[in-house]
Amino acid sequence: MDSKIVAVFQVVTFCICLAAANSVAFSYPAVFNFGDSNSDTGELGAAMGFLVAPPNGEKYFKTPSGRFCDGRLIVDFLMDAMKLPFLNAYMNSVGLPNFQRGCNFAAAGSTILPANAASISPFSFGVQVYQFLRFRALSLQLLQGNKSYQYVPSEDSFEKGLYMFDIGQNDLAGAFYSKTLPQILASIQAILLEFETGIKKLYDSGARNFWIHNTGPLGCLPQTVAQFGTNPSTLDELGCVSSLNQAAKAFNIQLQAFCSKLKSQYPDANVTHVDIYTIKLNLIANSSKYGFKHSIMACCGHGGPPLNFDSRVSCGLTKIVNGTEITAKSCNDSSVYISWDGTHYTEAANEHVASQILTGNYSTGK
Repeated sequence: MDSKIVAVFQVVTFCICLAAANSVAFSYPAVFNFGDSNSDTGELGAAMGFLVAPPNGEKYFKTPSGRFCDGRLIVDFLMDAMKLPFLNAYMNSVGLPNFQRGCNFAAAGSTILPANAASISPFSFGVQVYQFLRFRALSLQLLQGNKSYQYVPSEDSFEKGLYMFDIGQNDLAGAFYSKTLPQILASIQAILLEFETGIKKLYDSGARNFWIHNTGPLGCLPQTVAQFGTNPSTLDELGCVSSLNQAAKAFNIQLQAFCSKLKSQYPDANVTHVDIYTIKLNLIANSSKYGFKHSIMACCGHGGPPLNFDSRVSCGLTKIVNGTEITAKSCNDSSVYISWDGTHYTEAANEHVASQILTGNYSTGK
């Protein structure tokens, strides 16, 4: 077995034995995931009819897997830790996908707020919730006709399963293209009200175990540094765009307050809030300590140092710009990079984040 996988399982064993701080038993019959590209395992590609181009997937799957990454995502490592198979995308109908142990509704580009004409993905959080409700209804209908049907979750899995959420990044990052920081800060309440609406629908359908990730340091992504950090005065000591990180921190404070509110409203629910922001910022600030050589520079991109990011061409693709052919190529060793393509993390970085999540030190709730 790969040595890195062994290390992850060791961390899982350790945190289970110590009864991690979140006190949620890390054993579930099924997992239902909602989010954006940070946890998309092929949803947007299947729905919109395109294949994520090589070299995406080269590290682990050896071929593009619908993930915007060189290999596995955080959600993949968490599924490994629960000894469950990787989640199939809800929209993926090729290869007879098995949804017995859960389903993934996350789609790249998704937002919490309803999609609009400028949205990359039509699958906003509300749409993902409705997709789940349909999935649940049809699954139960199939089980009524055949109790031993093996390709959908059992009836009690919908109540005993884990509901995971990693969404909100695009609501904030996308807004910076048209709004001021004060306007974005003022919009957070509406964003979380929409999130609350979806969570309540899931609770009413029987969901009881909620695992909610906050959003990461958006200002440290090469994409945002390239777009909003051209003036050095906008950057902090780590080279991150201060205003985007300020928005992320404000969102996270209100998200944690929402999680506390949710626990008060639904005392029979297990609500775990996971501080992804602190984990990722610590990784960037102490990258060399964790074996990374490049904290804010994309592995797969174009343009070279310091960011190796060009918004005109995506990872693995070639484009003619002003008569010149440019290609976003992969670096030689993605394991020493935190950023894969300027927007998403490498498998190595995702593994580190997952290992920190599994310690329980960044989780609050019950």
